[in-house]
Amino acid sequence: MASIKVFSSNEDKAWVEKFFLIYSPVWMGAMAVMVMTGWSDHLGNSAMLLTAAAIALPALLIPMFLAPRFTDRKWHESYWFKANLYLFIFGFFGNYVGSAYFFDMLGMVYYYPNVTSHLEATLVGQSGQVVPVVMYFYTHVYFMTYHTTATIALRVVRQLRLPAMWLVFPLAVFAIGYFWAFMETKAMANPMLASSFYYRRMDLMLKYGSAIYAIYFVASFPIYCRLDETEDQNWSLWQTAAAACSASMLTFYMLDFAARFIGSLAA
Repeated sequence: MASIKVFSSNEDKAWVEKFFLIYSPVWMGAMAVMVMTGWSDHLGNSAMLLTAAAIALPALLIPMFLAPRFTDRKWHESYWFKANLYLFIFGFFGNYVGSAYFFDMLGMVYYYPNVTSHLEATLVGQSGQVVPVVMYFYTHVYFMTYHTTATIALRVVRQLRLPAMWLVFPLAVFAIGYFWAFMETKAMANPMLASSFYYRRMDLMLKYGSAIYAIYFVASFPIYCRLDETEDQNWSLWQTAAAACSASMLTFYMLDFAARFIGSLAA
């Protein structure tokens, strides 16, 4: 068997994947400090926005400055920019529209009285909860890590050439998505955040709600992992944006089907 490639054969993509992996423990550490110290509860709206931006923007700005060392592609042809574009669009959907399903179906509660900037869908959702703008920044780095690790894992799975790959691949997609959904829920919904972020039925959310959250990744991982996967691929910005919009719409449909056939776990 030929050696398994962990990173993309496209060098323009491979170095960005490595950077995203290196940056992942950095943003996780920053979030952990915020949670453990509780100092974010004492910051005002502007300070919270600046803090969130400081955590998310390095995923875009550092690759922008490093790119000339690793690639000859123009900025709009480079993976670092297209990956951030995709994640921004998909993450925007996840917060603007998808949060309503978390509020109504999964019993998620936000309470951030010190954060007055919010942005959420007008006609989707019944809870009346708002989505703080800081969540858009945090989601960007969350999804950066989830999508990068999924792309690497799915690349390895494809190279294994296992029997019944038509079944193995989607199962792997779901397993990775469920893992990250569970881990995020477990990490964020803890006693140190209980006053500002929690689930009404934490036990149900961990067991079953994580599978519903994984819908995001079932829709997105198989699309994102193909972005500029080989050297001869070079998705345009329009193709990248269309791919992210497609993943968003698939997620929307599947969330709504789940709401119809499964109902709410928050009751």
